[in-house]
Amino acid sequence: MDMTKIESIWTDLESDSLTHSALIYKRYAAEILPDVFIALKSPENLRCIAFRISALFPFNEGQWNKFKDIKIETLPFETDKSKKFLLILLLNNQHKDIFATLCEDLIFGVSETTTEKTLVEKLLERLAKWQSLFEKVGKQGLSDEAQRGLYGEIYFLRIFLNNSSDKNYCVQSWLGPEKSIQDFQYSNWGVEVKTTHGNNHQKIHIASERQLDDSLIEKIFLYHLSLEVRIGHGESLNTLIDEVSKLLIDSTIASNLFKMKLLEAGYYEVHRALYDEVGYTIRQENLYRVSGNFPRITENQIPTGVGDVKYSIVLSESEEWKIDQQSLFSEIKLDSNGK
Repeated sequence: MDMTKIESIWTDLESDSLTHSALIYKRYAAEILPDVFIALKSPENLRCIAFRISALFPFNEGQWNKFKDIKIETLPFETDKSKKFLLILLLNNQHKDIFATLCEDLIFGVSETTTEKTLVEKLLERLAKWQSLFEKVGKQGLSDEAQRGLYGEIYFLRIFLNNSSDKNYCVQSWLGPEKSIQDFQYSNWGVEVKTTHGNNHQKIHIASERQLDDSLIEKIFLYHLSLEVRIGHGESLNTLIDEVSKLLIDSTIASNLFKMKLLEAGYYEVHRALYDEVGYTIRQENLYRVSGNFPRITENQIPTGVGDVKYSIVLSESEEWKIDQQSLFSEIKLDSNGK
């Protein structure tokens, strides 16, 4: 994936070997309301993000330093004693990619903040959410099944982006990483993505009685992607993600949100080499409108006391509910009211 603006600034700072200052920094962007700097703290050469706030602003560091691999501290601002830096530092270089995305998310989250109290509150709130992502980082990467599932969701996202003029809308609707009932959902519609491979490529598994229940949401669609999985042949998960990233390059908000959702899904740059060799070829793809007598189990069919319902569907019996992509995207596009 291409180097982000933040990563470029850090790389430039790291190449500046002439300075002996405790902190070297560069302003991120003038249009961001708070004073935000991308910085490097010496002598440890720790990557960090710095927010310039009033020296008199009360700040309890003990309240903040509960995060794995991140440290929060303050530092006097050398040229103006009425100011100080609030630093968020990365302690573990293994997480450079996550930290860069974290910093982009923090900057976006506070970009229009006008008071220091709100700034600090928003930073603490967003850091708490990111703590869970740092805790998920392991050495093993995604399982084979999780890779296929993620490939299917992002494959559909790519189609969605190529059929919509609103990139933010497309990425916002991708809720698979958040374990939502449907993988894509917005307002009155949901799209469930199912990815299969091997001999049972027409058989899909449904996780609950609510997943295909159109009494809970106005319109439900099922997108099925059947894959051929081969080593060294086809499109890799990395290649697909890189291509979607390029589609979002002109939209900072959508691009940052996509990166964040990848992390929530368990896709980390540190594991990238694990996904290079496995390739996917599309064997078959189909879209279905889930309605009427579509083969499924819904919530109102479940006897009292029965729960955790899981079942499978043989899609060859669902031909009459097939629709084309044009029909789908005409039904899930944003209307003039943004709904």
